Amino acid sequence: MCLAVPLKIISTDGKNAVGEANGMKQNVRVDFMRDLSIGDYVMVHAGFAIAKMSENEAEETLSCILEAAEAARSSVKS
Repeated sequence: MCLAVPLKIISTDGKNAVGEANGMKQNVRVDFMRDLSIGDYVMVHAGFAIAKMSENEAEETLSCILEAAEAARSSVKS
């Protein structure tokens, strides 16, 4: 199963970028993005930035992902 995650772009180099979320950095392809700047938030799926999003949308989405991961860990411990 693949999950798209929001990342903040911290560097760019042509069609490649580095995104960061929650202390994790990931190399990202940005072939599909126009006018991408450092500091932009993008949804990343399978290593490709597929959509821009606002900081609030990114934070809310990441919070939901982390909450689901914690719930899954808790259910395994029980």
